[in-house]
Amino acid sequence: EVEKIRIKITSLSLTESRITADETIQQLFVECRLNSFLAEETPLSLPKPRSGQRIHYNYSTVINMDKEDNRAEREYLKSILLKADLPADSLKFTVVSDPPEDEQDLECEDIGFAYVSLKDIFQKQRDIIEQDIDVFDSQDASTVIGKLTVTVEALNALRSVHEECKND
Repeated sequence: EVEKIRIKITSLSLTESRITADETIQQLFVECRLNSFLAEETPLSLPKPRSGQRIHYNYSTVINMDKEDNRAEREYLKSILLKADLPADSLKFTVVSDPPEDEQDLECEDIGFAYVSLKDIFQKQRDIIEQDIDVFDSQDASTVIGKLTVTVEALNALRSVHEECKND
């Protein structure tokens, strides 16, 4: 059993918000970050969906967590399981606006954030499979601007790390 965390970013939908109204936001990609170890992004940026539509990324990535080569990652997972609520105990998904080709002077801009708590996955003993998670406005964390459909399979890796904690 190779220990890994599998992450899939399936699709994104937006609700009516400043994002759908903003003409300068045209192309979107999604970045996924686990603390400082991993930042992956969808290779494609896709045209912003109209309200009620979905754009499909179908992007998957795998973080290896085997004992030999990934001590730091495993120590980090241990800290998630052992310590009280770490602000960093989540996978963070960022929806990013990619400026159009002809406007390269514009910066990529983070427009929304979504989170999956690894601790929750362990406590509920349940991976997240094709689940819609809320995307919060980067300028106002109380406003939901859309849904990101993701899969996060981390339970095996978390269980393994938990076993290791008991044996330490």
